[in-house]
Amino acid sequence: MKPSTKGYFAIFVLPTLIAFLIAFLIPFFMGIYLSFCDFRTVTDAEFTGIANYIAAIKDDTTFLPALWFTVKFTLISVISVNLISFSLALMLTKSVPLTRFFRAVFFMPNLIGGIVLGYIWQVIINGILLNFGYSITSKPIFGFWGLVVLFNWQLIGYLMVIYIAGISNISPDILEAARVDGAGSFTILRKITIPSVMPSITICLFLSITNAFKMFDQNLSLTAGAPSDKTQMLALDIYNTFYSRIGEEGVAQAKAVIFFVIVAVISLLQLRLTKSYEVEN
Repeated sequence: MKPSTKGYFAIFVLPTLIAFLIAFLIPFFMGIYLSFCDFRTVTDAEFTGIANYIAAIKDDTTFLPALWFTVKFTLISVISVNLISFSLALMLTKSVPLTRFFRAVFFMPNLIGGIVLGYIWQVIINGILLNFGYSITSKPIFGFWGLVVLFNWQLIGYLMVIYIAGISNISPDILEAARVDGAGSFTILRKITIPSVMPSITICLFLSITNAFKMFDQNLSLTAGAPSDKTQMLALDIYNTFYSRIGEEGVAQAKAVIFFVIVAVISLLQLRLTKSYEVEN
């Protein structure tokens, strides 16, 4: 940084820093403190130790089922959305007619809000299931796969763009040399393409894992946890605990902290694992 601009650094950073403190950092630490309290409002919080965490872990009616449902959803959704988006990226980096048009079409669902997407897919899925006498809330399996389809439809285009950027950076000379040496398409994919796009894979896995775990608005609008909270994900369970159960605000806050720790640990492990392959390659 030039000496002439150093004096202005604090002036430009200060507004952003204040906004970060007010909107994120202070509420974050307050939330951790409130998870150890019994409270109705922030001003009447009474410290109760780890009682809220014990109550949250023992909540086998909603929290543990929601956790298991979220884990299953995340596992299937992350695998499917990355496989499909990577496959589309491979196809759209070749000489395919209307490539730019298809890229724009696949990306567009990412621009639609989650609540709107949920209601759109609710109408579509119910329109199909009603022909067989069912609705999306008739059985948990319908809601589960409806959420998987919605998640894929929304995120595929976004991840596809990231994969396209990674694939486009592969040197054509390397690919041509591999073909001259007799390497087939599968060998090129396994030995050159995938190792070369590992940074993109790292980013896409991180985005898909965190988005899948944190999904709330789509879950709320598509199934709202029905039937009988069996399609309720963790974020929706925390919301319902806080706003629908009188006297359990502290329990909901403890669930939120547990949720944060789970997502943070899994995301950091994933980043460390995939980045290790980037170093090797």
